[in-house]
Amino acid sequence: MQTRTLVISLLLFCLVVFAGAFVIYDRSQGTNEPAVVEKTPLVRDYSPVIGPEDAPVTIVEFFDPSCEGCRAMNPYVKQIQAAYPDNVRLVLRYVLFHKGSEEAVRILETAREQGIYEP
Repeated sequence: MQTRTLVISLLLFCLVVFAGAFVIYDRSQGTNEPAVVEKTPLVRDYSPVIGPEDAPVTIVEFFDPSCEGCRAMNPYVKQIQAAYPDNVRLVLRYVLFHKGSEEAVRILETAREQGIYEP
């Protein structure tokens, strides 16, 4: 009988601790307002930007023009932009890891200077 009382007491104690932790966690969450990010070091003045400047969502994509993985990701990024044209701003950052990347970036930047840039 003493073991049964001990087990029941332990279960009740655990239940009270769990309920207390839940209440404390719930109160610490505050409101569900979205966080506002003013300026991030990921977005540079010289970075190519696609989309409205005041878009509520900014995606910073680090990509290598010669990377197969980056190329495979491009349709998904385009799909997001097409689905939310007024809500998403895409900022592109170059990361040069592969052979031929420097030349590809020079071509992209030259096209951007001429106003015909299309990633």
